[in-house]
Amino acid sequence: MSDTQKEKVRCLIIGSGPAGYTAAIYASRANLSPVLYEGIQPGGQLTTTTDVENFPGYPEGVTGMELMEDLKKQAARFGADIRVGIATKTDLSEAPYKVTIDGEKEIETEALIIATGATARYLGLPDEQKYAGMGVSACATCDGFFYRKKVVAVVGGGDTACEEALYLSGLAKKVYLIVRKPHLRASKVMQARVLGTENIEVLFEHETLGLFGENGVEGAYLVKFRGKHEEEQVSIAIDGFFLAIGHNPNAEVFKPWIETDEAGYIKTHAGTPRTNIPGVFAAGDVADPLYRQAITAAGSGCAAAIETERYLVEHGK
Repeated sequence: MSDTQKEKVRCLIIGSGPAGYTAAIYASRANLSPVLYEGIQPGGQLTTTTDVENFPGYPEGVTGMELMEDLKKQAARFGADIRVGIATKTDLSEAPYKVTIDGEKEIETEALIIATGATARYLGLPDEQKYAGMGVSACATCDGFFYRKKVVAVVGGGDTACEEALYLSGLAKKVYLIVRKPHLRASKVMQARVLGTENIEVLFEHETLGLFGENGVEGAYLVKFRGKHEEEQVSIAIDGFFLAIGHNPNAEVFKPWIETDEAGYIKTHAGTPRTNIPGVFAAGDVADPLYRQAITAAGSGCAAAIETERYLVEHGK
């Protein structure tokens, strides 16, 4: 690798959602001269959300795109070096840590903040893209409010799906829970709650074939008892379609070095953004299977930057 493709920095941030940008704001103000690479989805998951009404400071709500633009501008104002690029390879065996961007440029950094987020799993139906932001969502806590007194469906049979269905049952008129198997995979407590909630109807052994609607989701085409002699196609009228079949944390490229849990989320020391490697911190959804909110991601980005500054000072870097 030629010298032109190498660069040394004090603080490198990978990822550009609320966690990455907030880390960049704090790191810049602490004179750490951070370099941030925006990653696969500049602005993160929020850019696929139409309206964000639960981020403090926006009483009228704000689009996900605008919110991320605001955070990006704020980071740039304090001098963060924001670039387009994806981390394709890492060597975290010793400091300074090495991160290869787009397979060609190697960055050596004294401290690293991983804020690569998580990607919601989809069923893979073309209609999911067609109705994105028009009735299809992968976050009930983010978008449930827009479906007050309406009819919605949740896909999934695990704890997450049951939690989303219960949350939505407090807002929506009716909630369908579409479950592929003849039973729920969720914990017994969650199963009991769901089955005991009056306005939740569990559709066991149903799979989604597609969605329909003029200017947004108006219903779903389902198949019941797929592959069995009593197989039949049914349709349900709904206003919203929520996916709750899990998330994939974007941590693959760090896996050889960083400890992750069974689901692939980066493990951090309780209550801090510290990973198993000194000087490497994780913030936002890549390390958070629990809350997955813009505000919690931003908070952890702040913590990661503060920890980074302390680490660099303590190690005289």
